[in-house]
Amino acid sequence: MKLALRLGLTLLVLGLVLWLAQPKAVLAALRGVQPGWLALAVAALAGQIALSALRWRVTARALGHDVPQAWALREYGLSVAVNTFLPGGVLGDLGRILRSRSLGWQGAAATVVIERLAGQVALGVVALAGLGLWLGAKGLALGVLGLMAVLVALWVAPRLRSLFGRAWLGSGVWGRQLGLTLAILAANLGGFWAAAQSVGVVLDPAATVALVPLTLLAMLIPLTINGWGVREGIAAALWPLWGIAAAQAVAASVAFGLACMGAALIGLLPWLWHKRASTMAAPE
Repeated sequence: MKLALRLGLTLLVLGLVLWLAQPKAVLAALRGVQPGWLALAVAALAGQIALSALRWRVTARALGHDVPQAWALREYGLSVAVNTFLPGGVLGDLGRILRSRSLGWQGAAATVVIERLAGQVALGVVALAGLGLWLGAKGLALGVLGLMAVLVALWVAPRLRSLFGRAWLGSGVWGRQLGLTLAILAANLGGFWAAAQSVGVVLDPAATVALVPLTLLAMLIPLTINGWGVREGIAAALWPLWGIAAAQAVAASVAFGLACMGAALIGLLPWLWHKRASTMAAPE
C-alpha cells in the first residue's frame, strides 16, 4: 500500500512539474536526446557506484572490519538499485546493514552511515560554493554556519567523535577518503552535466557548481521515489535564475534520472552474476 501511495505521489508531483514547465517543450527536448551524451552520463554514475563501494570498504577497514572488495561491490550495487527503484531512499542502505550484520550491528550501521554521510557533506560543501556564486558572501556565510552546526552536532557525542575520527581522519585514511570522495563528487556532477548535454542544455563550470548540487540535494527529501518530481521541481525553480528555461531544466533533470536508473542496473550486475554463479554451483 505504501509503495502504491509513494508511486502515485511521485507521478502526481512529476506530472504537475511537467505541466507547469510546458510539457510539449520538455518532451521535445527529450525526443532529441543524444545517446552518446546520455551513455556518458550512465557511465559516470556507474563509476560512482564502484568508487562508493571502495570508499565503503576503506571506511569499514578504518573501523576495524575487513570487507572483501568483490563483496562490497556486489552489496553496494544492490543497495543503490533498491534505493533507485523503491520508495524511501534508504531501504537499500538498511538492507546493506542487515546483510553486513557479521560485522556486528553497530559496526555494520556505522560503516554504512559514515560512508553515506561523507558524500552528503561533500555535496553540501559544493552547494555552499554555489550559494556563494549566487548570493555572495552573505549566502556563503549562512551556508557555512549551517554546515558547521551539523558537523558540531555529529562531533559532540564522544562515541560519534571517535568513529568519525577513525573513519575520516585516521593515519593513512584521510588521503584515501578525500581522494575517493572528490572522485565520487566529480562523477556525480559530471553525470548530471553529461545528462544535461544530452538534451541540449550546456552547463558551464560555474553553472554546474551553482545549480547541480542544489538540485541533487532535493533527492534527499523522502517524498517521492528517488527524488523524482521534487528534483525536477527544484530544477524548474532554480535554473531559470541562471538563464536556463524551466522546460530545459526539467528535461535535463529527467535525463539525469534516466541515467541514474541505467547506472543502477549496471551496478546490480555483479550481484546478479554472483547470485547466478551460486545457484549453478549449488548441489541439486
